[in-house]
Amino acid sequence: PTGDGLLLRPWLAADAPAVHAAFQDPAMRQWHARAADSVEEVGGWIEEWRGAWAQERTAQWAVADADTGLLLGRVALREIHLDDGQAEMAYWTTAGARGRGVAARATVALSRWALDDVGFHRLELMHAVRNEASCRVATKTGFALEGIKRSAVLHPDGWHDMHLHARVRGD
Repeated sequence: PTGDGLLLRPWLAADAPAVHAAFQDPAMRQWHARAADSVEEVGGWIEEWRGAWAQERTAQWAVADADTGLLLGRVALREIHLDDGQAEMAYWTTAGARGRGVAARATVALSRWALDDVGFHRLELMHAVRNEASCRVATKTGFALEGIKRSAVLHPDGWHDMHLHARVRGD
């Protein structure tokens, strides 16, 4: 539990239908490079996430309501480089969780743990330049805007410029 109504927990195979449903939302599809075509495909993602965690390449958590257990989203450390203490933060929320501070609270909890407890030196966070909601989450949670990566990520509608934000231990 994060102490503010959220629970960050490992992904379960039983989460696949809820993740698949979340990825059917047009807003989710707009900002994510990956599509979820079936529950079975998402089940494969969950297995990939578990395997990558065991190999210390990525660490992904389901974000759930601490009282009801309802899946609200995902928060993750990707592209983990333990030798130099760096990783990339990522998050998404279900349609019903948006506008409630879920992404911000989960990002704060994970970034504090990564920087203060684990000892990471730098966390980066990228989002499409046009994704204003994600930019608000990044700045609200202490990730300074460092610049724009031009034509950096291929989405279904073409190449997107990405904002690059970062937090460094001690910020």
